[in-house]
Amino acid sequence: MGRPFTVDDLDFMPDDGNTYELIDGVLIVSPPPGRRHQRALVRLAELLDDVCPDELAVLWPPYVVRTSPDTELRPDLQVAWDEDIVGEVVLDAPELVVEVVDPNTTINDLNNKKAAYARMGVPHYWVLDPARPSLLAHALDAGTDGYREVAYVHAEEPFEADDPFPVRVVLTELLGRPA
Repeated sequence: MGRPFTVDDLDFMPDDGNTYELIDGVLIVSPPPGRRHQRALVRLAELLDDVCPDELAVLWPPYVVRTSPDTELRPDLQVAWDEDIVGEVVLDAPELVVEVVDPNTTINDLNNKKAAYARMGVPHYWVLDPARPSLLAHALDAGTDGYREVAYVHAEEPFEADDPFPVRVVLTELLGRPA
């Protein structure tokens, strides 16, 4: 049996468009995101960036979160403290992580990555599904070392977040109406 992967091993992964991440030394490979995914990511990043306080930064790939030698995740979107960013690496838990799901990543985003972000101490974890459209928001629950659901909105329902900063998200305004 081979040894667990480390972040140094990621330098040797092929440049094939796939996303390579590590959770506790286990390699996770995801296919490249599609057009709907990218569109949702860009629009949400713009919305968050417009209201983000100056001491925080809204980031998307190639920025990664690396909290140990065997864990490196590449969130679709993250909001991190400026002081925690070195190059393209966030070295401590971001304040917010958003994963944009598609059929190839849903199980991983809702299970493995969610659990890893909770262990890292990421206070807010959102899952955006542009196909439905829906947004599932979680907040870290210190009593359970996991997340509790704080909102699940669809289409025209507004999501009013107070943390990590005030923002209002209405999916049909952000993404347009579903086909």
